[in-house]
Amino acid sequence: MDTIVYLKNMLRDKQVASLMPTSGFAVEKVCSKIDFSRRNIVVEFGPGTGVFTRYLLGRLTPDSVLIVIERNEGFVQILHDTFQDSRLTIYHDSAENIRHLLARSNEKQADYIVSGIPFSFLPPELRETIVRNSHQCLRPGGKLLAYQTFFQLDRFLKDYLNQQFRKSATEICLLNAPPLKIFEAVK
Repeated sequence: MDTIVYLKNMLRDKQVASLMPTSGFAVEKVCSKIDFSRRNIVVEFGPGTGVFTRYLLGRLTPDSVLIVIERNEGFVQILHDTFQDSRLTIYHDSAENIRHLLARSNEKQADYIVSGIPFSFLPPELRETIVRNSHQCLRPGGKLLAYQTFFQLDRFLKDYLNQQFRKSATEICLLNAPPLKIFEAVK
Protein backbone atom coordinates (compact mmCIF):
# COMPACT_ATOMS: atom_id res chain seq x y z
CA MET A 1 0.00 0.00 0.00
CA ASP A 2 2.76 2.50 0.92
CA THR A 3 4.49 1.81 -2.41
CA ILE A 4 1.37 2.91 -4.31
CA VAL A 5 1.17 6.09 -2.21
CA TYR A 6 4.84 6.84 -2.94
CA LEU A 7 4.35 6.28 -6.67
CA LYS A 8 1.33 8.60 -6.78
CA ASN A 9 3.20 11.32 -4.89
CA MET A 10 6.30 10.85 -7.04
CA LEU A 11 4.24 11.55 -10.15
CA ARG A 12 2.88 14.77 -8.60
CA ASP A 13 6.05 15.96 -6.83
CA LYS A 14 9.45 15.80 -8.53
CA GLN A 15 11.23 16.01 -5.16
CA VAL A 16 9.87 12.67 -3.93
CA ALA A 17 12.97 10.54 -4.41
CA SER A 18 11.83 7.03 -3.63
CA LEU A 19 9.43 4.54 -5.17
CA MET A 20 8.80 2.91 -1.81
CA PRO A 21 9.31 3.49 1.91
CA THR A 22 12.58 2.58 3.60
CA SER A 23 12.88 -1.07 4.62
CA GLY A 24 12.46 -2.11 8.24
CA PHE A 25 16.05 -3.32 8.31
CA ALA A 26 17.33 0.09 7.15
CA VAL A 27 15.12 1.91 9.66
CA GLU A 28 16.56 -0.21 12.48
CA LYS A 29 20.12 0.37 11.24
CA VAL A 30 19.71 4.16 11.18
CA CYS A 31 17.91 4.26 14.53
CA SER A 32 20.47 1.99 16.22
CA LYS A 33 22.52 5.18 16.61
CA ILE A 34 19.87 6.71 18.93
CA ASP A 35 19.88 6.29 22.70
CA PHE A 36 16.22 5.53 23.43
CA SER A 37 16.79 5.11 27.18
CA ARG A 38 16.41 8.83 27.93
CA ARG A 39 14.28 11.84 26.99
CA ASN A 40 15.08 12.98 23.46
CA ILE A 41 14.12 15.78 21.14
CA VAL A 42 14.13 14.20 17.67
CA VAL A 43 13.51 16.04 14.40
CA GLU A 44 12.70 14.06 11.28
CA PHE A 45 13.13 15.58 7.81
CA GLY A 46 11.02 14.08 5.02
CA PRO A 47 9.02 11.44 6.91
CA GLY A 48 6.95 10.48 3.85
CA THR A 49 4.24 8.07 5.03
CA GLY A 50 5.83 7.72 8.47
CA VAL A 51 7.94 4.55 8.46
CA PHE A 52 10.61 6.15 10.67
CA THR A 53 7.97 8.13 12.57
CA ARG A 54 6.20 4.91 13.62
CA TYR A 55 9.48 3.27 14.66
CA LEU A 56 10.60 6.33 16.65
CA LEU A 57 7.27 6.73 18.45
CA GLY A 58 7.39 3.06 19.40
CA ARG A 59 10.74 3.52 21.15
CA LEU A 60 10.91 7.09 22.46
CA THR A 61 10.26 7.68 26.16
CA PRO A 62 6.87 9.14 27.18
CA ASP A 63 8.46 12.56 27.80
CA SER A 64 10.34 12.70 24.48
CA VAL A 65 9.37 14.97 21.58
CA LEU A 66 9.26 14.10 17.87
CA ILE A 67 9.01 16.94 15.36
CA VAL A 68 8.51 15.94 11.72
CA ILE A 69 8.98 18.32 8.81
CA GLU A 70 7.45 17.31 5.48
CA ARG A 71 7.08 19.58 2.44
CA ASN A 72 4.79 17.25 0.43
CA GLU A 73 1.16 18.07 1.24
CA GLY A 74 -0.08 14.55 0.43
CA PHE A 75 2.34 13.00 2.90
CA VAL A 76 1.47 15.61 5.55
CA GLN A 77 -2.20 14.59 5.30
CA ILE A 78 -1.28 10.90 5.61
CA LEU A 79 0.80 11.67 8.72
CA HIS A 80 -2.08 13.60 10.32
CA ASP A 81 -4.49 10.77 9.51
CA THR A 82 -2.14 8.04 10.75
CA PHE A 83 -0.64 9.38 13.98
CA GLN A 84 -2.35 10.65 17.09
CA ASP A 85 0.40 10.98 19.66
CA SER A 86 0.94 13.92 22.01
CA ARG A 87 4.73 13.62 21.56
CA LEU A 88 4.42 14.27 17.81
CA THR A 89 4.26 17.63 16.03
CA ILE A 90 3.84 17.64 12.24
CA TYR A 91 4.90 20.66 10.18
CA HIS A 92 4.10 21.19 6.51
CA ASP A 93 7.32 23.05 5.84
CA SER A 94 10.88 22.64 4.62
CA ALA A 95 13.97 21.37 6.47
CA GLU A 96 15.92 24.62 6.13
CA ASN A 97 13.42 26.16 8.57
CA ILE A 98 14.39 23.82 11.42
CA ARG A 99 15.54 26.67 13.68
CA HIS A 100 12.18 28.42 13.49
CA LEU A 101 10.17 25.19 13.81
CA LEU A 102 12.17 23.99 16.82
CA ALA A 103 11.53 27.34 18.54
CA ARG A 104 7.84 27.17 17.57
CA SER A 105 7.74 23.79 19.35
CA ASN A 106 9.22 25.44 22.47
CA GLU A 107 12.46 23.48 22.16
CA LYS A 108 15.95 24.96 22.12
CA GLN A 109 18.02 22.12 20.68
CA ALA A 110 17.53 18.67 19.23
CA ASP A 111 19.34 15.52 20.29
CA TYR A 112 18.92 13.84 16.91
CA ILE A 113 17.90 14.78 13.39
CA VAL A 114 16.88 11.92 11.11
CA SER A 115 16.85 12.91 7.46
CA GLY A 116 15.52 11.12 4.41
CA ILE A 117 15.40 14.16 2.14
CA PRO A 118 17.13 13.67 -1.24
CA PHE A 119 20.10 16.04 -1.03
CA SER A 120 21.08 15.24 -4.63
CA PHE A 121 17.82 16.89 -5.79
CA LEU A 122 18.60 20.15 -3.97
CA PRO A 123 20.63 23.15 -5.17
CA PRO A 124 24.01 23.50 -3.43
CA GLU A 125 23.04 26.59 -1.42
CA LEU A 126 19.98 24.81 0.00
CA ARG A 127 22.07 21.73 0.91
CA GLU A 128 24.50 23.99 2.74
CA THR A 129 21.71 25.86 4.56
CA ILE A 130 20.01 22.66 5.73
CA VAL A 131 23.26 21.13 7.03
CA ARG A 132 24.38 24.40 8.68
CA ASN A 133 20.98 24.99 10.34
CA SER A 134 20.86 21.37 11.47
CA HIS A 135 24.28 21.70 13.07
CA GLN A 136 23.21 24.89 14.86
CA CYS A 137 20.06 23.22 16.21
CA LEU A 138 21.77 20.15 17.65
CA ARG A 139 23.02 20.07 21.24
CA PRO A 140 26.74 19.30 21.71
CA GLY A 141 27.14 15.58 21.01
CA GLY A 142 23.87 15.55 19.03
CA LYS A 143 23.69 13.64 15.77
CA LEU A 144 22.43 14.17 12.25
CA LEU A 145 21.50 10.74 10.87
CA ALA A 146 20.83 10.85 7.14
CA TYR A 147 20.11 8.10 4.66
CA GLN A 148 20.51 8.46 0.90
CA THR A 149 20.70 6.13 -2.09
CA PHE A 150 24.07 4.33 -2.07
CA PHE A 151 25.20 5.72 -5.43
CA GLN A 152 25.01 9.32 -4.25
CA LEU A 153 28.27 11.23 -4.69
CA ASP A 154 29.97 12.74 -1.63
CA ARG A 155 29.48 16.25 -3.00
CA PHE A 156 25.72 16.02 -2.39
CA LEU A 157 25.90 15.53 1.39
CA LYS A 158 29.12 14.05 2.84
CA ASP A 159 31.25 17.08 1.90
CA TYR A 160 28.79 19.43 3.68
CA LEU A 161 28.76 17.22 6.77
CA ASN A 162 32.56 17.23 6.87
CA GLN A 163 32.57 21.05 6.78
CA GLN A 164 30.09 21.50 9.64
CA PHE A 165 30.46 18.52 12.00
CA ARG A 166 33.44 17.47 14.13
CA LYS A 167 32.99 13.82 13.15
CA SER A 168 31.11 11.98 10.42
CA ALA A 169 30.97 8.37 9.29
CA THR A 170 29.28 6.54 6.43
CA GLU A 171 28.08 2.96 6.12
CA ILE A 172 26.15 1.04 3.49
CA CYS A 173 22.85 -0.75 4.08
CA LEU A 174 22.30 -3.33 1.34
CA LEU A 175 18.96 -4.60 2.66
CA ASN A 176 16.88 -1.84 1.10
CA ALA A 177 15.69 -1.18 -2.44
CA PRO A 178 17.80 0.59 -3.54
CA PRO A 179 20.66 0.09 -1.06
CA LEU A 180 21.37 3.10 1.16
CA LYS A 181 24.29 5.11 2.44
CA ILE A 182 23.78 5.98 6.09
CA PHE A 183 25.54 9.09 7.40
CA GLU A 184 26.18 9.71 11.09
CA ALA A 185 27.44 13.24 11.81
CA VAL A 186 28.21 14.21 15.42
CA LYS A 187 28.29 17.82 16.65
